[in-house]
Amino acid sequence: MSIHVALNHVTHYRYDRPIALGPQVVRLRPAPHSRTRILSYAMRVEPEKHFINWQQDPQSNYLARLVFPDKTTSFRIEVDLVAEMSVLNPFDFFLEPAAENFPFEYEASLAHELAPYMVKAAATPAFKKYLDSIPRKKRQTSDFLVELNQRLQKDIAYLIRLEPGVQTPEETLVSASGSCRDSGWLLVQLLRHLGLAARFVSGYLIQLKSDVKSLDGPSGTEVDFTDLHAWCEVFLPGAGWIGFDPTSGLLAGEGHIPLACSPEPSSAAPVTGALEECETEFEHRMSVSRIWEAPRVTLPYSDAQWSAIEALGHQVDADLRKNDVRLTQGGEPTFVSVDDRDGDEWNTEAMGPTKRLLSADLMEKLRAKYGDGGLLHYGQGKWYPGEQLPRWSLNLFWRKDGEPIWSDPALFASEHEDDAVTERQAREFLAGVAKRMHVEAKYVFPAYEDTMYYLWRERKLPSNVDPLDSRLADPLERARLRKVFTEGLDKVVGHVLPIGRNETVKASDAARWQSGPWFLRDERCFLIPGDSAMGYRLPLDSQPWVKATDYPWVHPPEPSQSFPPLPPYKRLRFTTDSTSSTAPSPSGEGKKIKPFESATGIVRTALCAEPRHGRLYLFMPPASALDDYLELVAAIEATAQEMKLPVILEGYEPPKDPRLASLRVTPDPGVIEVNIHPAHSWEQLVEQTTHLYQAAHETRLSTEKFMLDGRLTGTGGGNHFVLGGATLADSPFLRRPDLLASMVGYWH
Repeated sequence: MSIHVALNHVTHYRYDRPIALGPQVVRLRPAPHSRTRILSYAMRVEPEKHFINWQQDPQSNYLARLVFPDKTTSFRIEVDLVAEMSVLNPFDFFLEPAAENFPFEYEASLAHELAPYMVKAAATPAFKKYLDSIPRKKRQTSDFLVELNQRLQKDIAYLIRLEPGVQTPEETLVSASGSCRDSGWLLVQLLRHLGLAARFVSGYLIQLKSDVKSLDGPSGTEVDFTDLHAWCEVFLPGAGWIGFDPTSGLLAGEGHIPLACSPEPSSAAPVTGALEECETEFEHRMSVSRIWEAPRVTLPYSDAQWSAIEALGHQVDADLRKNDVRLTQGGEPTFVSVDDRDGDEWNTEAMGPTKRLLSADLMEKLRAKYGDGGLLHYGQGKWYPGEQLPRWSLNLFWRKDGEPIWSDPALFASEHEDDAVTERQAREFLAGVAKRMHVEAKYVFPAYEDTMYYLWRERKLPSNVDPLDSRLADPLERARLRKVFTEGLDKVVGHVLPIGRNETVKASDAARWQSGPWFLRDERCFLIPGDSAMGYRLPLDSQPWVKATDYPWVHPPEPSQSFPPLPPYKRLRFTTDSTSSTAPSPSGEGKKIKPFESATGIVRTALCAEPRHGRLYLFMPPASALDDYLELVAAIEATAQEMKLPVILEGYEPPKDPRLASLRVTPDPGVIEVNIHPAHSWEQLVEQTTHLYQAAHETRLSTEKFMLDGRLTGTGGGNHFVLGGATLADSPFLRRPDLLASMVGYWH
């Protein structure tokens, strides 16, 4: 992929009277060794009456020798060239074995040929001091040169100097400033004193505005730009002449087009020659413009093509509205890390060390855009055969009516932070929630790891290993044993608040929530062994037996029904205000459990608070109605606000409800997948896609990988789009099943 640019360079001298010009030598034609391909070149000279001879000097630079037979009042040179700006790897070279490490010596025959490029100027005081400060220890040649080049860029301030000529290295070092030609000549002399052949280069520098801003540093010029420039080339056996630009601290790339390379700056000047004494006005003008661009990831279409796509999208929108199609479109784009494209988690594995943290960063940017007032929920997602545990799923939910679910985003804990939360704070938190939900806090109880199981597991270990270093083949089991025995078997994992909706009272009743004791076989609540959140490991099977017909099942709402408006956020917060006084609603208090009798009237769902990695995780219980779920969330936020303790919500998601919008960030083999919420129009789809990809870019995620030969390819994770309707009743595929058959047939 490349960009073709047209460079125009005008040099114009105006004299106060007709004068005779001596032979003029012009060095404004790209040198033969230019790595940037020159597609066309033209030079126009005024006065038109002149003689021109193209030559090559001893360094093979192109020279135009001009002879003017008549006197003239002006001398004008205009250069036009077209260059192919393809990205070049400046490190794409090999070195001879003898030159791989600095310092090294040239072979005698090569040193003889390079003699003009090794002529050293006298070592003046400041120059000698700077030279002596350069380390001479043995190291890789390329590393040494890169660091010296970068050091000069930091030590010598760049300035535009209009005085003719080149400063001596002493002058540049004493003033710690200079133009590009001064820094270039200083580097030439330093390299020569270090035993390396170096030459001065005069040329064009072309800088193009980046398609996207850099994540790691300066993005470069804000407009396409070109100017005359100067740098240095050093001769490396096996690689030849390699360019170093001390003005930028970079190696010469595709934007560096050499015009003249020579042992001395004087023989690389763009224009030299004699003329009669006179007053001279000088004009210098340069410009660069793009004339052709290959489509690329960061700029796949031209402005005209984008306009055509936009117009077509709006036309399709108009047709869909005219025909009452009511189509929505979501998507599942995938992303990979820009910093670790070769890692297993970005190629084959669904899980990995950085994937969840990057996903959390991306989710935070999406929350700020779409879920202002939304609810962050970190739950479980897909579970595939062969995987011990379900994959995580980062979810964002927000109300379509614009009302907030959670008003203060600062109360969402960050997975990058350690808040040093203790189990005592976890118990206090549940007590605060109980008070706001008008149930008794005395039913909060602690939960522990299963002591008997882990003692049994320890006894099964080989006699010559330790639980802290069990050498088990299963890495998850190793980590599990190490964690439990490091923290101690008597450590409280978290606390449990039995809580559920009392379906026997009206929704408007303040005592519509209930709690009560749990009747477990053991004195303590021992969790099922595992790695999942404690809410997934509660010993629910140890609760008293109940008939299936008597079990308090939590049923999801019927999606095709019509739903009334959700209660406003302020009302939800008011109902969970701790200052309200309502009698607690117990369930199962004083109940005697009889053998083989169906044990009804027991709360079998619970809210769990687990300190984990220094953060407080709250495991949400299931709810049949979205209103109930939102009320419990309001109580949790109020408690977090009172305790000034940020939390992370996990466990059960809100029940499916058309009044709620959502998006998800989940792991898939080799990628992060974003399940974006459906768009109802072309304009909304464009906005969502644009913001998502920008947010991913800022999170250091991208949509491309590279093959071994450098060719571009996709993430490998697919990029599905999802078609449907806002509700079941609106779905065009359910209203017109033949449309689905037609579309599948057309697609295939």
